Amino acid sequence: MADAALYRRVWRWHFYAGLFVLPFVLILSVTGAIYLFKPQIDRWEERDYRALASESAVSADTQLRAALAAYPGSRFDRYRLPENPGDAAMLRLTLPSGEAAEVYVSPAGEVLGTLAPDDRISATVARVHGSLLLGEWGDRLVELAASWTIVLILSGLYLWWPRPFRAAGTLWPRLSLRGRPLLRDIHRVTGFWIAGLVLVMLASGLPWAGAWGSAFQWARTELGLVKGPQEWTIGSDDGHKHTAAPPRLTETVQASSSAESLPLSVFVAKARAERLAFPALILPPYAPQPFGPPTGKVWTAMSMSQNRPLARTVTYDPVTGAETGRSGFADKHPIDRAVGYGIAWHEGQLFGLPNQLLGLATALALIAVSVLGATMWWKRRPHGRIAAPEAEGHRAGPGLRALVIALAILLPLFGLSLLTILALDRLVSILRRNRATART
Repeated sequence: MADAALYRRVWRWHFYAGLFVLPFVLILSVTGAIYLFKPQIDRWEERDYRALASESAVSADTQLRAALAAYPGSRFDRYRLPENPGDAAMLRLTLPSGEAAEVYVSPAGEVLGTLAPDDRISATVARVHGSLLLGEWGDRLVELAASWTIVLILSGLYLWWPRPFRAAGTLWPRLSLRGRPLLRDIHRVTGFWIAGLVLVMLASGLPWAGAWGSAFQWARTELGLVKGPQEWTIGSDDGHKHTAAPPRLTETVQASSSAESLPLSVFVAKARAERLAFPALILPPYAPQPFGPPTGKVWTAMSMSQNRPLARTVTYDPVTGAETGRSGFADKHPIDRAVGYGIAWHEGQLFGLPNQLLGLATALALIAVSVLGATMWWKRRPHGRIAAPEAEGHRAGPGLRALVIALAILLPLFGLSLLTILALDRLVSILRRNRATART
């Protein structure tokens, strides 16, 4: 009897968690599935700047001068090496307005066009996925939904566990069924098979979340666990912060190609020799780093590959061109390496196309499970009622309490929302008792 009461209580929480997270799961699954294919989307968006004639190719310095001449008063921030011979080089500039521009220059030195980094398809999808275009409030909503989705999956696994065990309806659906029983089988079985993948996907996304990521960053730095900059953004920060007052054109040219520094082309050649994974960037000393302030001392060649284990950074003395340092994925702290593997998996880039397809299948299956759950509820609910499973007064045992407390600590927004819900539930119960007493 106690087991039946516990089952209904877990079912009740599973039901309410599902109702809350359903719209978020659908939005995040769709946007996440799209973002998995960021490399392909980016290449399509740059299709007019690829596979060009490579005859009469000019140096990187000539390409830089062409870009600066097309946008006077701009500051040169980075040069992206072409992915393939014949592709245009991308030079990122900070315009006089303070906005960033990606300027594409052909191998022959012709300025072909410009893209705004923040307006690119993948950047827009990332903002929807990370903050629902609502800034900090949206980031908190996404984190809250992700936290409750973890609870949804764990409670779903408890409900899935067969009593007694039967393979049919547990490991595969009983296709002989019809109607709601068949939908329930498909919901349970599909949920079981994707549970592990979804949990990994959710956990690997938490370092980006505002509350969880900030707490992790504090522990990472203040407790002295890891030294060095954190190589991922937190919350609604999109990582594209620009200065409002770039140097004058004369200062830009002096900083990149004067007698005080070797020209850009020298460091482009060195980066090519390193065979850095695409996208490979060259940053002058004064340029802002993708995840930190400008060094002010060295030229930097770095791979910004989404497959984090392939990322490398090499720095050079601006006057002599001598190498001053290098670092790779293996040099990072185990904590940062674990986060790096998780991010690469989350973005579908850890092992290429199979990773993308597995992530896509997970997202589609999660959408299917969510829609099936909502459909079953809609079919069984009485008209005009939510029809949540009734609780039968079962008190949580020590094991369940320990699990809930652990989740509340590990997922702070879940913990705060749970306390709020329990307080409201307690208040409603008191009011009901008072009304019943008043009637008697």
